[in-house]
Amino acid sequence: MPAQDQQESPLPGDGAVRRTVAAVVFPGFELLDLFGPLEMFGLLSEDVQIRIVSELAEPVASAQGPQVVRDSSLSDVSACDVLLVPGGPGAGQQAHNTALLASLQRLSARAEMTASVCTGALLLAKAGLLAGRRATTNKQAFHWVAEQSEGVEWVRQARWVEDGAFFTSSGVSAGMDMSLAVIAKLFGLQRARDVAMEAEYEWREVSDWDPFAKANGLV
Repeated sequence: MPAQDQQESPLPGDGAVRRTVAAVVFPGFELLDLFGPLEMFGLLSEDVQIRIVSELAEPVASAQGPQVVRDSSLSDVSACDVLLVPGGPGAGQQAHNTALLASLQRLSARAEMTASVCTGALLLAKAGLLAGRRATTNKQAFHWVAEQSEGVEWVRQARWVEDGAFFTSSGVSAGMDMSLAVIAKLFGLQRARDVAMEAEYEWREVSDWDPFAKANGLV
């Protein structure tokens, strides 16, 4: 990963006709929430460029310990095509970070797609981006997230939920299924299937496949 920030803004700034995925990181993010989806998008390197963005200039520690270095400062980014927000234990603290929430509002307004994984949905909800929309989140944290957000139609049984330009997924590994759904939306179903095959990943194409909802007493 780059050791220093790239100051160009907006992110799609190299002249290439590619969509840019801006992945927001914060202390305590969940590793697979971030890198599962980025692996899928990364297999479209000719059509997608990935940038990790953060408020923090220093390396950002995940919930599991390993740190990442940002490509760009969150405040310096003016636009992206896909905004990706992971969850993790740190999401609860970030739900009160007004500067971060304002940045999510700003970038989502110009993004083609906005997506969250796991409890990243809480951050979208706190930013007011899910008001009047259907959404889902980690089933173990479902009640905790739902209780902190108003005006959202929380879907109890869903691997991921698509509502207009917004995609939200269930917990952790579900982000990979959701990211493939986003890829299908942007590049076509066969392209998404090709990515899943290259990753040797068994994609759950049906969005309401969700045994974890029952396991956690939600249905």
